[in-house]
Amino acid sequence: MSEDGKKRAGIVPGLEVDIVLKQDQRTGKTTRGVVKDILTKSPEHPHGIKVRLADGQVGRVKRIVSDGSGKRDGG
Repeated sequence: MSEDGKKRAGIVPGLEVDIVLKQDQRTGKTTRGVVKDILTKSPEHPHGIKVRLADGQVGRVKRIVSDGSGKRDGG
């Protein structure tokens, strides 16, 4: 699995991820949530795959937190 969120193949609905919202791009502040939709069509993106979270927020994945099964990646 792609832990940094730059490869579309590593991101599926239900994953818990940290994303950077458009308004937070300058600061790099991340927002945690669960992936609802994958918005990037290309197989990879240098700034992270764009997703919509379950709460409706949209941003680019910076880190995959867990695989949706409750298992953490250790940090």
